[in-house]
Amino acid sequence: MVDAILARSKELKQALTDFVYDAEGELATAFEKFVAGRLAQSQSKDSKHRDTIVDIFLSHGHIGTKTPLELFIESEPELSESDRELILNWKHNFSGLFAIQEILPDGFKLMNWLTTKMYIVKPNDLDILAAMSRFKLGEMLVTRIAPIENYWTVFSPYVQLGNLGKPKLAVAIGNFRQNYKSDLYGDAPDLLEEAWKSVERYHQDFLDFFGGDQITLSGYHLGKKIAEFQDFLTQRRMDEVGLDRNKSLAEMAQDAGVSDEELTEMAEAMGLDAAAAAKMMQNKAAAKMVTPQIELPPDLKKAEEVTVLAHPRWGQTLLTTYTQFETLLKSENLQSVKGADKLIRRYLTDAEANTFVWHRLAEQHPTQLENVLRSFLQRPEFDLQKDLDPLLQEHHKPLEPELPEIASVPLHLHNLFQEALAEVSKTKAKEKADKKPAKGFQRS
Repeated sequence: MVDAILARSKELKQALTDFVYDAEGELATAFEKFVAGRLAQSQSKDSKHRDTIVDIFLSHGHIGTKTPLELFIESEPELSESDRELILNWKHNFSGLFAIQEILPDGFKLMNWLTTKMYIVKPNDLDILAAMSRFKLGEMLVTRIAPIENYWTVFSPYVQLGNLGKPKLAVAIGNFRQNYKSDLYGDAPDLLEEAWKSVERYHQDFLDFFGGDQITLSGYHLGKKIAEFQDFLTQRRMDEVGLDRNKSLAEMAQDAGVSDEELTEMAEAMGLDAAAAAKMMQNKAAAKMVTPQIELPPDLKKAEEVTVLAHPRWGQTLLTTYTQFETLLKSENLQSVKGADKLIRRYLTDAEANTFVWHRLAEQHPTQLENVLRSFLQRPEFDLQKDLDPLLQEHHKPLEPELPEIASVPLHLHNLFQEALAEVSKTKAKEKADKKPAKGFQRS
């Protein structure tokens, strides 16, 4: 049996969805661009993911200053006050990677693995409830939920992932991040705020260490500098909490209020050195979020040249062709530059050349960039100030930054990733040992 309010929510959700699909004019254009842009940015292309993107647009899309939710309410003057309140509350819906904590007669108690927050969730459809009744404790699913009075309902199609070990769960979290970046901490604004603060702080650290917001080095030398930067960050964080890295493990453990054995175990479990573990034990605020380890991708380590561009919101962007693009801009004859069209097309289509990169080029080389784009696009009337952002949107580049990879992550996610890596490493080591044939005497 589905509660009356749940049944009503199903009817209203269908009416809202039909309203968007049947729309014309600005709403229809915004809808088409939103769905196409989100699909271009995500890894998943299946129908369930597309339907979820549609549901995101219902509450998070914009037509001028209004959302589809608000336009729908305006178009339906006969809606009751309770209907209006119910629909407006849907603006708080979010996607999550959920673990089943408890099975209820009419729903579930779910934990969002990204934030560890708990929810009572009741499907508003008997068929969905029947299908989900076969779920077992501990199973994982990806879906979007929306508030209904003092509980929540399933707002979008669900994807059942089953019971996941730590390595597969870490992969699932990585996939979720790719497909639903804006929902990473959709139900935890405090964690989101901390993550954004960490990006700004990291940017200042970058400026202090490298002396500017742009550097160009070979991949080999950049890898060396990043290792030095990592040491710089560790020392700075230790200095902030008054921790002396020259102290012995026993002394650090005593300062942290634990035994040196406990400190060692904690460090190993988290993939940290003892000093960093001691710092986290001492600084409870820092223990809430952990900055990911920095490592240059393997393909960039071998690159002849890598340019790093740093921004307090976009984070660090790494490009192997940035100086080539600048050289192209300085050329008087675009057609004389070998591979010019290919490079411009690459900057328009590749995610690495994000909006920040284009805005930086426009700021530093405005006239040249405008002329290059006029020639490449065959649009002599192209105006850089007026037409650049629409051009970037045409190529599915977000105009606002999404949380960069260097943002700090909640402690429980950091622990999971470290434990998952440890499990994978042990499995590979065992497989390697099992495959190795025994020859001669074995050393004990």
